[in-house]
Amino acid sequence: MNSDCVLCSDSGGEILWQDDFCRVVLVDEPGYPGFCRVILKQHTAEFSDLNAQDRQRLMQLVFAVESAIRSTLQPDKVNLASLGNMVPHLHWHLIPRFKEDRHFPAPIWAEAARPEVESKVSAKQLLALRIALQAI
Repeated sequence: MNSDCVLCSDSGGEILWQDDFCRVVLVDEPGYPGFCRVILKQHTAEFSDLNAQDRQRLMQLVFAVESAIRSTLQPDKVNLASLGNMVPHLHWHLIPRFKEDRHFPAPIWAEAARPEVESKVSAKQLLALRIALQAI
């Protein structure tokens, strides 16, 4: 645990699932409903700092979250990213993408290509995602 790290000191979003190793949070990112992060609980900066068993465990969870996003929200694409440039604490972004989103096909951190449109994702679909992730 690092007291200077935002992902050590804050949940990073609405916690949908957690165990002793990781947590899955729903990120409040306008225009990107269903955006989740898988956050390692231990303060570790790089994927290669994990042992083989923990790397496999983390990637199995990333796979499970991506599968839940795809089955409940049916996006056109799911972006996966683990950057760590701004917050050097190992975490994965899982971002459901729709062709109508303001940045598609560019990354969500790029300059917007069009104005924000109303989301195609319903409250019912987000509830289904919450339920699916709690069952992991």
